[in-house]
Amino acid sequence: MLIRTLAHLSDLHLDLTRESDATATALVESLLAERVDHVVVTGDLTHQGSRSEYRRFRELFAPLLDAGRLTFIPGNHDRTGEDAGGQWMNGQKVRVEEHEGLFLVCVDSTGPHNRNYFACHGELTRAVLDEVDAALSAAPTGALTAVLLHHHVLPLPEESLPERFATRMGWPHASELALGAELVRRVQGRCDLILHGHRHVPREFDLGPSQGRGLRIYNSGSSIELGRFRLFQHAAGRLVGDPVWQGTALPPVRKRSAPNVMPALQYLASQLTVSLL
Repeated sequence: MLIRTLAHLSDLHLDLTRESDATATALVESLLAERVDHVVVTGDLTHQGSRSEYRRFRELFAPLLDAGRLTFIPGNHDRTGEDAGGQWMNGQKVRVEEHEGLFLVCVDSTGPHNRNYFACHGELTRAVLDEVDAALSAAPTGALTAVLLHHHVLPLPEESLPERFATRMGWPHASELALGAELVRRVQGRCDLILHGHRHVPREFDLGPSQGRGLRIYNSGSSIELGRFRLFQHAAGRLVGDPVWQGTALPPVRKRSAPNVMPALQYLASQLTVSLL
């Protein structure tokens, strides 16, 4: 039985600094050294949505991109600034990629509101869920099937002061996708994995079998900040064992809050002004 590998990365936040370049390069070197069959990156490839940041991603990950071994989708950070991620799905909200032993349903969970740097929450509509339904109906039985999206589908703890403040104010910025739980219900028994990012602390849920098929949900966390990624093994359309963490030769990049402070303060000031008026 041929065993293949799938790596899950997310939230690279490439910002053209020496540190993020070095860690991203180390991630690629580790992926190549492990001879990973396919790699998925679930959004926030760039930090400020600039075309220069996106070019840097394509330069650093060229060995995998050129070999057709990498799939990526946009995150909210890819929609700010120059909106580099706005065209990555070619106008589609849902598209399918098939690779050896893999069936990937790629979902764009970003929206026009993500052009605002601080309005980082995602969106799903029932029309998008219907598209996911239709895509899964075409999934072959012998392929590992995964749904990829950026935003979290189930509630997760807030990880920063701005997130806690937004939740306290009743704003949606730190919340899970409003139709996330419905997405989970719809795909149970029809796919094996939901892979996402957005939150920088990795999490996982094992929802157990439904109709004889298990469903696991994994948040990658920020691969740059962690300096590592999850590696899955699969064969004949099913997972083989539990995923393992694969690290790099370089230490992780320490999270820098400075680039986020001014946009966050500007947005908070505008929202407080609206609330007071």
